[in-house]
Amino acid sequence: MKENKILHSQILGEGTPFLILHGLLGMGDNWKTLANQYKEEGFEVHLIDLRNHGRSFHSDDFSYEFMVTDLKNYCDVHNLSEIVLMGHSMGGKVAMFFAAQYPEMVQKLIVADISPRKYPPHHDDIMEALQALDVSTLQSRGEAEERLSKYLRSKTVRLFLLKNLYRKNKTEYGLRMNLDVVANSMEEVGVPLNEDAVYSGETLFIKGSKSDYIQESDEPLIKKHFPNASVEIINDAGHWLHAEQPEDFFNLTINFLKQ
Repeated sequence: MKENKILHSQILGEGTPFLILHGLLGMGDNWKTLANQYKEEGFEVHLIDLRNHGRSFHSDDFSYEFMVTDLKNYCDVHNLSEIVLMGHSMGGKVAMFFAAQYPEMVQKLIVADISPRKYPPHHDDIMEALQALDVSTLQSRGEAEERLSKYLRSKTVRLFLLKNLYRKNKTEYGLRMNLDVVANSMEEVGVPLNEDAVYSGETLFIKGSKSDYIQESDEPLIKKHFPNASVEIINDAGHWLHAEQPEDFFNLTINFLKQ
């Protein structure tokens, strides 16, 4: 692996380093509101943009192996050890892979709405919508949402995706994510944790009650890889549980971190 570019981040507060990893097509900025709350509890919060996302570098290489190496490089550059690590969805998988590979660096692990198992590609509608967006011809954000609405019924999902839209100059829009590489890597995004991967530190898995990403049948696999894990459920929340029920999410996570 020749690349050792450093991931972009926003750092808030002082104290125990707390690294937060966003999900597919997201960015660290999605977590800003919660990050400010964690900051007040004595954490130095690092909102990280994973490769091919947000303001981090683009690369044709996109796998958990590369993303774990990126995160290790980031920790080395910022002299971080004994971190708290939290990830949502794809970011949760990165966090799992990292904690199993560098257990001595992770004092506590939080995984939001993702299991260690394999997931088949399942974001075809989102990828189709983004690929049809054709940002080079956009005149406004409103027009972008109108185009996405032909493919995606959920306004919440549309607005989440449009956080990636930015002005390259006065007349031209761009997307922050490396759409072509991500779209071609959906099989890679769904791979399971390595068979022999184990992290024995304190771990919290959080499931949205309306989401099927973590199922009861996943719990033996979770315990195999994370023997010191508990699984908690946030009611009336889907896959984007931290955005849908932020107060419950914060209370659950801060109680785990403070115990």
